[in-house]
Parts: sequence; structure tokens; C-alpha cells
Amino acid sequence: MLQTVVIVVHLLVALGVVVLVLLQHGKGADAGASFGSGASATVFGSQGSTTFLSRFTAILAAVFFVTSLGLAFFAKQQAGALSEAGLPDPAVLEVPAAEPATGDVPVLEKGASDVPREQQKP
Repeated sequence: MLQTVVIVVHLLVALGVVVLVLLQHGKGADAGASFGSGASATVFGSQGSTTFLSRFTAILAAVFFVTSLGLAFFAKQQAGALSEAGLPDPAVLEVPAAEPATGDVPVLEKGASDVPREQQKP
């Protein structure tokens, strides 16, 4: 139950981080905004949007890392439970050594076929 909640929160936070990163302007956009090219018409003022979005992105990134660690903890617990289930160790496949080639190649006699007689056409 708790693992399901952590997975849902993890996915929602991941989507939130993607959306917030796409909403933010790059470093090059700040140079034009400082000369008054519409920066005062933003919802948060000329500097308010960058600090708000940056801080909220940082908070969501921290939550993303915490949920990632939580999911890793759950995965480790499940792996430990499976190893304690009493299953046998996996079998090791041993490949026999190949015999040295003698150079003898089977040759078909004239008129002989390697197709079984039932499949041959009369």
C-alpha cells in the first residue's frame, strides 16, 4: 500500500518537474527581459517568476530524489524477501569441450538425398 502511494507521488512529481522546466526561460531570455521587453507584464513581476519557478522546481526535485530513495528501499526489501523464499540457486550451464575436427566431410553418393523418403516427390 505504501509502495503504491510512493510510486504515484513519484510519477506526479516527475511530471511536475518536466512541466516546470519547460515553463522556465533560458539564461539567454533574461538579457532581453532586463531591457524592458515585456518583463513588467508577467504575473509575478519582472523577477518574481524566475525565483518562484526555480524554488518550486528545486523543491520538486528534492521530493523526486526522496521518493527515488524510497522506491530503492522497497526494491531492496522485495529482493531480500525473494532470496529468502527457499528457491534453489540457479543452475550453471556447463558446455562440454568441442571435439577436434578431423577434416572428414560426409559426401552424398550420386542420386542420394538428405530429405526423408516420405517428403520426396515420386
